[in-house]
Amino acid sequence: MVDGPVENDELFFADETPEESRAVRHKPWKILIVDDEEDVHSTTRLVLADFAFEGSNLDFFSAYSAEEAVSVLKEHPEISVVLLDVVMETNHAGLELVRTIREEMKNTMVRIILRTGQPGQAPERQVIIEYDINDYKHKAELTAQRLFTSVLSALRSYRDLQVIEQNRKGLKHIIEALGSLFKQQSVGRLAQGVLTQVISLIGLRDSVYLEGDGVAVSSPDKGKMRIIASTGKYASCNASIDECAVLSAQTKGQLERVRAKGCGCFDNNDYIGYLPTYQKGSHLLYVENCGDGFSEQDEDLLRIFSDNVGVAFDNIYLNQEILDTQKEIVRMLGEVVEFRSKETAFHVIRVSEIARILGLAVGLDSVQVDELYYASPMHDVGKIGIPDSILLKPGKLDEKEMEIMRNHTEIGYNILRSSNRKLLKAAATIAHEHHEYWDGSGYPQGLKGDEISIAGRIICITDVFDALCSERIYKQAWEVERALEFLKSNRETMFDPELVDLFFENLEKIMAIREKYKDEF
Repeated sequence: MVDGPVENDELFFADETPEESRAVRHKPWKILIVDDEEDVHSTTRLVLADFAFEGSNLDFFSAYSAEEAVSVLKEHPEISVVLLDVVMETNHAGLELVRTIREEMKNTMVRIILRTGQPGQAPERQVIIEYDINDYKHKAELTAQRLFTSVLSALRSYRDLQVIEQNRKGLKHIIEALGSLFKQQSVGRLAQGVLTQVISLIGLRDSVYLEGDGVAVSSPDKGKMRIIASTGKYASCNASIDECAVLSAQTKGQLERVRAKGCGCFDNNDYIGYLPTYQKGSHLLYVENCGDGFSEQDEDLLRIFSDNVGVAFDNIYLNQEILDTQKEIVRMLGEVVEFRSKETAFHVIRVSEIARILGLAVGLDSVQVDELYYASPMHDVGKIGIPDSILLKPGKLDEKEMEIMRNHTEIGYNILRSSNRKLLKAAATIAHEHHEYWDGSGYPQGLKGDEISIAGRIICITDVFDALCSERIYKQAWEVERALEFLKSNRETMFDPELVDLFFENLEKIMAIREKYKDEF
């Protein structure tokens, strides 16, 4: 077990050849030329023909009116720069287009360079103050070098705005993702969620082609690494990485190196994240084919995400430890009660296992089934308050003794009801209601039908059946056939008829439980 998150959380990278670059690789930068003169279009394309910025050339689009420009911008929202004439179909068509772009289309990213051959129609100072443009040029003084400089400056601004927006989206995604991830209650579901969110986070990059193939690995300090979640072509992997034939030997070796080094790794187009925890060593995250050219911003976002995910794993481990402790105490107390009444501890195990079968059959969700399973051993906890002379009496109880015995439901409820723990609250309900009968003739409250909780109805039938089939100090064990006949004859009186039907539908599974946890004398 590690003492805490590893301080050396810097990312490292595979060796690069001299030709490789860490810069983000973009598609061609899209430039829109808006002018009613064809010569302006051809001249601009000629002057900027060999222009390149961050390894990418320019992709030119042409529009000869403001209306046509709007159509092009809608079709290509990723246009970086607009070279815009002022006077076209009207004297202020270009200025009106600026307002349309900024206010109606809500496009604040595109850089707008205003070019005019009639500066008197649009005085520079007034235009710069009133309109959201990024540069203003007179066509008469716009040399090739000045055009080059203006476009370069505009692209740099566009790139920086894109980085800011990408980081904003990335951080928003992280906040939203962590909010949902912290709600997860199992390591497996959390790992699957983390894998999905990292793939989505990397997918925010425009230049990424992402197939979504990857695995999440539990990585104890010692021992084999185990795959706990997977996607894409790795979806069939759910054991140790050594047993996953789809993972290449190279990838397995890289996972081992990341674990040993204790920090994340970008290797060619793949990403391996290192997620340290205080409780259970670390976890690794492998995402294949993330695309080229990770920027520092990409790395920072992934690092922020990974660090917080480690905390989420810790929370689950701590919560699981608390819950496991509760479950263990509940089961041990249930067994203590059975031991005191000279009954085998296998009784509470069988009741729990059969209750799980009926809970699933009746359509309870996984959380409800778990509560039912772990709370059911406490159904007779109230017997701890029953005198030995009654609890251990070998013969039949008289009416006064039976009245005292019936108090065990109230005693058990009063012991458990003050707890704020969900599991113990469920146990309190079961202790209180497991002798309530479908027709209202049960005790202690005389509840009827659906007034009885589903947990109380399930434990009623499972407890009675197992008690009938088990030897007690006051009786011999019934034959299973006789006990089953008792369930049938008391359908709609003692027992919920639907549960009786489901009991018989799942009889093979129930009898397997009885065989597995058979009493030994």
